[in-house]
Amino acid sequence: MIIKLSPYSPLDPSATLEIKKRSDVLTINGERYDFRPLPEGATLPMEAISGTWISQPVRRVDGELIITIRFPVGPEATAAALYPADIINPPDGNVRLPQ
Repeated sequence: MIIKLSPYSPLDPSATLEIKKRSDVLTINGERYDFRPLPEGATLPMEAISGTWISQPVRRVDGELIITIRFPVGPEATAAALYPADIINPPDGNVRLPQ
């Protein structure tokens, strides 16, 4: 799994992001997204994804899910948060996000 973070400045400055991963299932701020059925080479269009956290179609390429998630940042955000590196093959559990 490759998680790409897309920083944005939320209207509510207290907005936070919590991602939990288990296999190909993500829980983003309490919303569950199950990508296990997505076959190799397929793309899940935005119209098929409910919620507001995922900002691009989800793809499976070479067995890896590629998911872009909106990442709220505030005015005091660090360079690591403003220009986040991809999170590649995170372990199951809470996904560590840049601070």
